[in-house]
Amino acid sequence: MGSEVRVLRLRTGVTVPCLVQGDAAAPPVLLLHPWGESRRTFDRLVPLLTGYRIYAPDLRGQGGADKPEDGYSLAEQAEDAAAILDALDMASAAVVGSSSGGYVAQQLAISHPEKAAALVLVGSPLSLHGRAPFADEVDALTDPLDERWVRNSLSWFPLMHAVPEWFIDDRVSDGLRMPAHAWKAILNGLCETAPPTELGRIQAPTLILYGGRDTLLPRADQETLASRIAGSSLKVYPDVAHLVLWEVPGRVADDAVAFLRSLG
Repeated sequence: MGSEVRVLRLRTGVTVPCLVQGDAAAPPVLLLHPWGESRRTFDRLVPLLTGYRIYAPDLRGQGGADKPEDGYSLAEQAEDAAAILDALDMASAAVVGSSSGGYVAQQLAISHPEKAAALVLVGSPLSLHGRAPFADEVDALTDPLDERWVRNSLSWFPLMHAVPEWFIDDRVSDGLRMPAHAWKAILNGLCETAPPTELGRIQAPTLILYGGRDTLLPRADQETLASRIAGSSLKVYPDVAHLVLWEVPGRVADDAVAFLRSLG
């Protein structure tokens, strides 16, 4: 299975690296990572998505992507996702979004419905509108970031399952690669706008994967999200918390592949 990292120069004015892996003739899947992470958060998932052509970019402000001072509204983040597909010469793809990456995926499906062939929302919010419980800490950040702060910030999201230490260390490295302004601007961009499903209608077939022990996203919100996306399916993992992708990548892969194959 071929694998490469392409450097994409987007029409939105930024340059981002993108992992490309799998048979070029296979159905395409775009992976959108959460705030504060990078494409490498999918390192344990990608090998399990057999039969698909995987595209996993670092998003603006994060990983190896450009980190400009602006361009971080939810609409602009979704426009970057659309521009990534354009740069790859893809008319559409199934989109798997983890946590806030799933929020961006929702906005993409509303702003550019023709580009989202299907959605898999993994621990993705109904709404981030308002002030996040950790916003004060983020507002106080200055460069260079303190590694202890980045590592401690992971405790905002308790884990119910063991996660490999190397994976945790990689997420700390992701956080340290981000300047303070990117931490702030991305969070503000996610929280300052109305929820995507209040702004438009998602028409793409959608699978919602939710951790039943999530202390950040209420289950009632997930049920509301499912009710707003006609024909969507909500699957709850009772023994998993918010970081579904971190805790049970095998389950995510199994359910995502089964869902995508069911679409034909």
